Amino acid sequence: MIRESKEDVGFQAKLIEEEMNQEKSSQVCRIQVHGMTCTSCSTTLESALQVIPGVQEARVALATQEAEICYDPKIVDCNQLLEAIANTGFEGILISTGEDSSRILLKVDGVNTENCVTLIKSSLLALKGVQEIDFDLQLKKISVSYTADVTGPRDFIRAIESTGSGCFKASIFPEGRERGEHRHQEIKQYHRAFLWSLVFAVPVFFTSMVFMYIPGLKDVLETKVANMLTVGQVLRWGLSTPVQFIIGRRFYVGAYIALSHGYANMDVLIALGTNAAYFYSVYSVIRAATSPTFKASDFFETSSMLISFILLGKYLEVLARGKTSEAIAKLMDLAPKTATLLTLDDKGNVVNEEEVDSRLIQKNDVIKTIPGSKVACDGLVIWGQSHANESMITGESRPVTKKPGDMVIGGTMNENGVLHIKATRIGSETALSQIVRLVESAQMAKAPVQRFADHISKYFVPLVIALSFCTWVSWFLAGIFTSYPRAWIPSSMDSFELALQFGISVMVIACPCALGLATPTAVMVGTGVGASLGVLIKGGQALESAQEVNSDHPLAKAIVEYAKKLRGSEENLAWPEASNFESITGHGVRAIICNKEVILGNKSLMLEHGIAIPVQAEEALAEAEGQAQTGILVSIDKELIGVLSVSDPLKPEAPAVISFLKSMNVESMIVTGDNWGTANAIAKQVGIDGKYVVAEAKPEQKAEKVKELQDLGKVVAMVGDGVNDSPALVAADVGIAIGAGTDIAIEAADIVLMKSSLKDVITAIDLSKKTFRRIHLNYFWALGYNLLGIPIAAGVLFPSTHFRLPPWIAGAAMAASSVSVVCSSLLLKNYKKPKKLNTLDLQEIVVQ
Repeated sequence: MIRESKEDVGFQAKLIEEEMNQEKSSQVCRIQVHGMTCTSCSTTLESALQVIPGVQEARVALATQEAEICYDPKIVDCNQLLEAIANTGFEGILISTGEDSSRILLKVDGVNTENCVTLIKSSLLALKGVQEIDFDLQLKKISVSYTADVTGPRDFIRAIESTGSGCFKASIFPEGRERGEHRHQEIKQYHRAFLWSLVFAVPVFFTSMVFMYIPGLKDVLETKVANMLTVGQVLRWGLSTPVQFIIGRRFYVGAYIALSHGYANMDVLIALGTNAAYFYSVYSVIRAATSPTFKASDFFETSSMLISFILLGKYLEVLARGKTSEAIAKLMDLAPKTATLLTLDDKGNVVNEEEVDSRLIQKNDVIKTIPGSKVACDGLVIWGQSHANESMITGESRPVTKKPGDMVIGGTMNENGVLHIKATRIGSETALSQIVRLVESAQMAKAPVQRFADHISKYFVPLVIALSFCTWVSWFLAGIFTSYPRAWIPSSMDSFELALQFGISVMVIACPCALGLATPTAVMVGTGVGASLGVLIKGGQALESAQEVNSDHPLAKAIVEYAKKLRGSEENLAWPEASNFESITGHGVRAIICNKEVILGNKSLMLEHGIAIPVQAEEALAEAEGQAQTGILVSIDKELIGVLSVSDPLKPEAPAVISFLKSMNVESMIVTGDNWGTANAIAKQVGIDGKYVVAEAKPEQKAEKVKELQDLGKVVAMVGDGVNDSPALVAADVGIAIGAGTDIAIEAADIVLMKSSLKDVITAIDLSKKTFRRIHLNYFWALGYNLLGIPIAAGVLFPSTHFRLPPWIAGAAMAASSVSVVCSSLLLKNYKKPKKLNTLDLQEIVVQ
C-alpha cells in the first residue's frame, strides 16, 4: 500500500529494507535564548549549533530571541543542545521538543521525596497508553508522554490524586507564558536601568554642560579640592562611577562572554567606548589632584550619557520588538480557557455537564458549545445546528453553516445554536496550534537577503574598532605635527583629547543591531499580517509526505459521492471489496471487483489494454471536453460500458484574478494533468492564451515545467491543491496551496490560502512585495546610517564646518537607529489589501 501511495503521487517506488532501517528520524525543538544583543551573537550561536553531530538545521533569530533546531533524537537530545548554547555564553530555555502532540506537563503539589515520585510514576505507568515519564522534583513538574487516542490529561490527574490517600494535587503546568513573561521582565529591567542611569547621568551632564555657564554655580564647581582638582570633577567622577560599573555592568558581561568565545559584538564597542572616556577622565582628575599646574579636562558626561542613551534605545527596541509578534499572541488567545464537557449514556443522552480547563480535553470527548462562545477544539458536530464565524482563523467573513457531520475549528465563534462536538484533534494537533507553529516557523526563517547582514556582521565590529583606532591615531598625529590650526581645538581640550573624542564617537555610533533587525522584524510583522488575512506564509523548506488508501484522487471522490447519492442512505451502503488495486498515474485506475476486471481512465489507458472505443463514446468524450469537463471511460472485462463526465467547477473569481495578475505584469499559465480539450476550454474561460497551456502532465512533468521556466530566469509561483501538484509546489520558487486542498499539497507549499479564494493569490503577492520593499528600506536606512554616520563621527566635516559629534550624541544616534528600523517594520501592520479586491470587478483595481 505504501508503494501504491508513492506511485499515486507520481514516483516509482521499491522496497529496500536496508534503506528503511537506516532512515533518519528528525524532530524540531524551539529554545528561547537570553543574552543576544546583535547579529554577531545570533550568527555565532547558529554556527555553533550547526556543527553539533545530529543537528540537521539550526536557525537563530535575533528579533524573536529564539532558536529553532531540527535534529536527530537518536544522535543528540535537547539537553545537549541546551548545554551547547550555554557553552557559547548564552542561556537557553526549552520551549518545545517537537513531541508536544503526545506530551503534557503537570504540576504536582505534595511531592517532597523520591518515594513520592516513585509512587506517582508507578500509578501513571499502570495506565494504558502512557509511554514515558520524567519528574522534576525541584519544580514539582512531571512530563508524561502518551498515546492521545488511548488516554489523556484528565486520566493522569485522576490517577495522581487517587495515589497516596489523596495527598497529591495535580494541575496543568503553567507553561507557554515564559516567553511573554521574559519579554515583560526584559522591558522592566531596561526601563529600570535607564531611569537609574538618569538619576546619575543628568547631574553629571548639568555640572559639565550647564552649571559651568551660570555665575555662582560655576564658582562652586570650580572650587579647588586638592591642587588643581575641582569640586565639579569630584562630583562627576562620583556620579558617573555607578553608571559605568553597576548600571553598565551588563555591557561588561556581554563583552567578556563574546570575547571569551572568539567573537566581538555590540557590547564590545560600548565597553571600549565608555571605558576610553571614563578611564581617561580618571587619569586626568588624578593627575590634576597631584599636580599644582595641570588643568584637567574630563569626559565623565560622555560615558554616563552614552550608557543612558544606549539603555533607552534597548528599552524602546525591546518594547517595539514585542509588538512585531502580537499576531502570535492574538492567535493563541483565540482558544477558550474553559469548555463544557458532556457525559453521555449508551443511548447518547446527556447525563452530566462539567466545566473543565480546555487543556484537559481528550480525544473523543463530547463538548457542548453554546451561542456566543468559542469552540474549544477541532471536532465533529454530532448534534445541533448553527453558524460558525471562522474569520479569525480563515479570514472568511461569512458565517459557515454547521450541522451533524460537519467539522469545526477550535477558536472559532459559535453564533446562533447549541452544538455537541466530538473532539478529534486536541492540544498542539488543532488547526489553531498548527497555524501558530507555521507563523512561528515563518518568523524564524531567514530570507536570502538576511545572509547579506549575517556576512557583514562577522567583520563589522572588528572593522569598526580598527576604524576607531585609525581615527584617533590620525587626529592625534595631525595635532602633534600641527597639520591643522590650533584654533580648531576647543578651549576645554588639547589635541589628544580632541582625537580621543573623535575615536570614541566612531566606536559608539556604529550599529550592527540595525542591520540584524532589518529583515527579521519585517518578516515577523508581514507574516503576522498575512495570518490575520487568511494567508499563511510558512517560509523555509516544506517536507513531502503521502497518505492515501486505494484511490483518493478528487475525481475518485466525486464519483464515489455521486454513487452514494444514487444509492440513497449512506449509513446502509455496502460496497464490494476491490482487490489488486493499481493506480496508473496520469491515466486512471484498475482493480478486480467481484472477480471482474474494472478499469476507469482516459482514452490512452483503454487503448493500452486493447479495449475498443465505440463512436458514441468518442462523441461523448469530445462533448465533455468542449464543456471543460473531464471524460472518464469505464470498462468491465475488456468491454467499454460507459462514459462519466466530471467537472471541477471554475472558481467564479478566476477570470478577474487572471486579468488583475496581468495588470501586475504577472504571466499566468495552466499546467494540468487533464486532457488538452478540457485544459484549452478552461484557459479560454479565464483569459489565458493557448500557448500558455500544458495538458496531460504527470506530477514529475509539472515539476519539470517549473524548472524549465526557472532556467529561463523567471521567478515561478505554483498554485495547486492536489497530491499531484506537490512536486511542482516544492520545485517552485513560491508554492501556494489552496486551503481546501489535500494535506500533502498544503504541507509542500510555502504559502497556504486559508479561505481557498484565488483572490488571496493577489493578496499574497502584494503583501510579499510590500514586505520586501520594507526590508530594502530597512537595509537602506541601516547601511546609510552607518555609511553616513561613521565618517561624520570621524570628523570629515570638522575642517570645513567645525561640526563634530560628541560621543554621547553619537551613542544616542546609534540607539535611535535600531529603534527606527523596528518602527519602520511595524508600519507594515497598516497594510491593506489592494483596493476593491473584495469585489469580483477587479478590472478597476488601483494598485496601492
